[in-house]
Amino acid sequence: MVLINYVIMCIVFGTTFLAIKVGVDAGAPPFFSAGVRFVLAGLLILMWMTWKKRANFSLLLHKEMWLTGLGLTFGTFSMLYWAEQYVSSGTAAILSATAPIIIIMLQAVVYHERVAGKKILGCLIGLAGVIVLVLPQLSIKSGLFWLLGCMAILIGQLFYSGGALYSKQVIRRFANTSPIALNAAQMLCGGVMLLILSLFTERVHIESMLTPEAAFSLLYLIVIGSMVGHTIFYWLVAKTNPLFPSTWLYISPVIAMIIGNILYNEAVSWFMAAGAVATIIGIIFVNTGSLGSKVKVVKINDDPARLGGKQGMGAD
Repeated sequence: MVLINYVIMCIVFGTTFLAIKVGVDAGAPPFFSAGVRFVLAGLLILMWMTWKKRANFSLLLHKEMWLTGLGLTFGTFSMLYWAEQYVSSGTAAILSATAPIIIIMLQAVVYHERVAGKKILGCLIGLAGVIVLVLPQLSIKSGLFWLLGCMAILIGQLFYSGGALYSKQVIRRFANTSPIALNAAQMLCGGVMLLILSLFTERVHIESMLTPEAAFSLLYLIVIGSMVGHTIFYWLVAKTNPLFPSTWLYISPVIAMIIGNILYNEAVSWFMAAGAVATIIGIIFVNTGSLGSKVKVVKINDDPARLGGKQGMGAD
């Protein structure tokens, strides 16, 4: 289930960059559309979990939900949505691939964790592949707002990395609460922050949200991007480690390039193919040890004698 959910998550997140681009190009205010996306997605999931009596809205009273929402939702997506007004969806996906390297740096500097040389090498190979993947795009882009957009996405990935690491502590602290409910709560909190930001920075015209492109973008991002993709991400953080789920950021540029080629007739060069191969190699280097240990844990936990007929946290 770890591998299956990982593949699904990669496909979902790989298409969300283009969905965001379609929405903002259609005139949807970036902060408002991002806020509506995460408030509705988080609210629907939390209502469902409350109805199933597996969570309740008192989660929103805990500061941990707001801090996680600040990192994983508000900081990351306020920057990404704003930047995609000026940066292509493929370039946005590429720049987002810096998160695993930032996570490794934070683990080493903030948590004083020893990072294996193979993981560092894997991240560097993967990042090099991502750069090669879009080198033709990067070489022809220019302009102040394009550069500011790139910088904004990188700042957003710093928020994302901190949120991913902090969310692991939150899951342990709320061990009796489903990680799906925790994810819903943080999305709702982050979405509220985005709407507050929109209130002070944007003029929202509802008709701009009702165009077919903007409406489809919002619906896709709420249901598929947030309710499906982010729930799987949070589940994987709980089941593995903060670094492994974040490596989807190496695969998403490949998917983003393919979608761009199919829908926007963007050229696919040999540079892009070489970058894709290097990206996959980097992922293998980063996660060989993690996946091996995970398979062993799954085999042990699948033994009925050890399980005693009970399911672990996050089995939902």
